[in-house]
Amino acid sequence: MKMIDLNCDLGESFGAYKMGCDEEAIPLISSANIACGFHAGDPVVMAKTVKMAADAGIQIGAHPGFPDLMGFGRRNMAVTPAEAKAYVQYQVGALQAFAAANGMKLQHVKPHGNLYNMAGKDYALAKAICEAIASVSGDLIILALAGSEMIRAAEEVGIRAAQEVFADRAYEEDGALVARSKPGAMITDEDEAAKRVLRMVQEGKVTAITGKDISIKADSVCVHGDSPKTLAFIRKLREEMAANGISISPLTQIL
Repeated sequence: MKMIDLNCDLGESFGAYKMGCDEEAIPLISSANIACGFHAGDPVVMAKTVKMAADAGIQIGAHPGFPDLMGFGRRNMAVTPAEAKAYVQYQVGALQAFAAANGMKLQHVKPHGNLYNMAGKDYALAKAICEAIASVSGDLIILALAGSEMIRAAEEVGIRAAQEVFADRAYEEDGALVARSKPGAMITDEDEAAKRVLRMVQEGKVTAITGKDISIKADSVCVHGDSPKTLAFIRKLREEMAANGISISPLTQIL
């Protein structure tokens, strides 16, 4: 049976400000990427989100980003590889503490926002992130954009890498995500998203924004937790995968 991990970015509320629908999403996914306080989240939100995941029996991972609460980690920052490495170590360590407090271990690390996008093309940055992950634990998996520099860096550093595809984002011909500032960057129809994901899983293909088919490998599919249609996307994906004999499974069962 084919398997795919279904992940969602969660724990992105901050103080009095609520983001996403974590309580409803957690029971429907196999892996949760939990914000670590730099781009979103705070210690109370982190503790609550980890506990919800533990109670639901799903796997968790750290979702480290740039120190950019105001920009939600979606602005470029000029950082050195050494700085990026320290940022990732700091954030993974913080979430590790909450995981241990709930009798859990982290499954993976998925960089967030523009840290993720920049590392997808910048090998030095990608390698720094992978080295940070390896320095914390060699058992951790990096969840990274399919075919990106992060996948290549993971192989060199010697950590496992899961190739991630997106249900709600359009692709450029080189496999990069279309910038959110461009028209057509977001897929807003859950039926279209589910069909695209099914093709990525079954055929290893996706249609880029230009109309050209490109090759892609799918170990995990992401649904963003800050979308108003998060739950509709997750439910439709689960329905489409089940109808085609594809199991929703955590990364530890896939890699």
